[in-house]
Amino acid sequence: MSSTATPTRAVRSAAVPGDREESGEGLWDIPLPPYVTGEDAQFAVRAVVVHAPRRWSGGTVCRNDASPHPCRLHRWGRRVLALRGLRAAEIDLLIERGDPAATVRPPDRPGA
Repeated sequence: MSSTATPTRAVRSAAVPGDREESGEGLWDIPLPPYVTGEDAQFAVRAVVVHAPRRWSGGTVCRNDASPHPCRLHRWGRRVLALRGLRAAEIDLLIERGDPAATVRPPDRPGA
């Protein structure tokens, strides 16, 4: 019996240039909670403040663990705070203040 080996090729999905999946960055992101509670928001504030950007000789790194900025926890914190209803400018203001215990207002609920 003769077997003919057929060459195998790896098939990659088409990725949009600049897509996070292309770099593998999105594969290691921390999953978001199903709904954002006040406790999640407080953890997120701590994450973005403690893992704030820091200028270094090699570029911008995470202030806490020196990994390339934005690190996983910083990205997670920003996403959670955005789900909580904060705008990017409000998140940047929290980081600028540097208070990891800062409180985040509850989301606006019209008609509630």
